[in-house]
Amino acid sequence: MKYLALVAIVALCIFAGSLGRASASAPETIDHGGTYWQSIIVRPDQEVRGDITVFNGDADIAGTVDGDVNVYGGTITQEPGSVITGHTNEYGEAWSSALPWLPANATIAHENAKMMSLLAYSVVVMLVFLIFPVRVRTALDRVEHHPGLSAAVGAVALIASVPIAVLLFISFVGWPLIPLEIVAYIAGVLIGQAALGILIGRRLLELMHPRHTPSPLMALVAGLVVICAAEILPVVGWMVTALVCLVGLGAAILAFIRETTFMSAATPVAAGAGPRPPIGGPPMPA
Repeated sequence: MKYLALVAIVALCIFAGSLGRASASAPETIDHGGTYWQSIIVRPDQEVRGDITVFNGDADIAGTVDGDVNVYGGTITQEPGSVITGHTNEYGEAWSSALPWLPANATIAHENAKMMSLLAYSVVVMLVFLIFPVRVRTALDRVEHHPGLSAAVGAVALIASVPIAVLLFISFVGWPLIPLEIVAYIAGVLIGQAALGILIGRRLLELMHPRHTPSPLMALVAGLVVICAAEILPVVGWMVTALVCLVGLGAAILAFIRETTFMSAATPVAAGAGPRPPIGGPPMPA
């Protein structure tokens, strides 16, 4: 199952990269009508016969179009001297009004690029989970039982990253350690987000199927979908991203520390109380 998951992740990466390249490709110069899946241009000296339909792109008309011009998820630009004998229809504004959380001038190509970025980042998080399952499980335990402490540790670690980098830069000898510091912070955020994704996804799947215990990989996929959906919101999306990074980073740092170390000053457990139950779900491979 692990190898199948790796194959699926690689396929998703290739698919995301191909979509990203298609969205970022240059507009196509056309000389006949038809349906196109990217931005198109009609040159000033060209005459296009037939209707033009564009999905996921814009239509720049500088010549003559003998027919209609329909654009879904984009805009139509008529240059001075251009002629369109038929009707022009833009359906991007209608989509924006149907989806009020999107900006009014957002195009489908822009949203595709954003979604592809979130998809690529989620794939990296899944790879980190498959490579470091034990560390992610420990971070999951920390964020599940100490969410406030995880957020506080993450905030302190983020603030301390700047003076640590300055000290390493001033010392000259520590220059090679600056890239290692950056990699360590990125790895901590990825491990912590994998733990948060499993926690959120497990809670969601347990609400949908109370008698079924989801697998960690299934819970991670569901949790990443919820996190990505919250991060694309225009007003609170950046707050969700910041909170996920802080809590995830703190949980990853606490995963490298024994729990008794930072809980020694806490209130002792009442006499006769049994040990805390382990995390539910099937065991992860070591």
